[in-house]
Amino acid sequence: MVHSFDQSLAKSHRQEDAPWWTEVYRRAFPDLRAMVNVRQDGWAQRGGIDRVLTLGSGKTLTVDEKVREKDYGDVLLEYWSDYERRDPGWVAKDLACDLIAYAVVPTEKCYLLPFQQLRCVWRTNGRDWVRRFKKIEALNAGRSGGTYTTVSVAVPTETLLDGMRDVLCVAWSQPS
Repeated sequence: MVHSFDQSLAKSHRQEDAPWWTEVYRRAFPDLRAMVNVRQDGWAQRGGIDRVLTLGSGKTLTVDEKVREKDYGDVLLEYWSDYERRDPGWVAKDLACDLIAYAVVPTEKCYLLPFQQLRCVWRTNGRDWVRRFKKIEALNAGRSGGTYTTVSVAVPTETLLDGMRDVLCVAWSQPS
């Protein structure tokens, strides 16, 4: 099966205005004042920013939104965006977003993952996870007619959350 980039993008855009996004962000950020979609192609979209949240303090948070329409009990981490060209996937490259909002529609849950800590977990555990867990390879039709392969690893949700917990507390030693 060959996936169409444009069809996948259209499917993603159908979810961008789902009413549950408002509920997710209001529950996570009780002082939420505004939510703005960033869907036009440009530096923000290419930097992993799908939405900007503004809090009562004026603080803004940038969010890359991922939606799974079926619950597999895992979080799918894309580590090759284009395997043939060696373009890293979203978990393996620098993005401008603060959070990954990973929504699993049937469970009505959204995991708000701090992106820099997620990258740290990936750098520490990625090779092991690729060896241990199911790899998903998707053949995609490019806009210019060629094909490319996206590669992801299906990390069990609890495994990923355990790794996140471990990087949220940083220990150090005092110099002698």
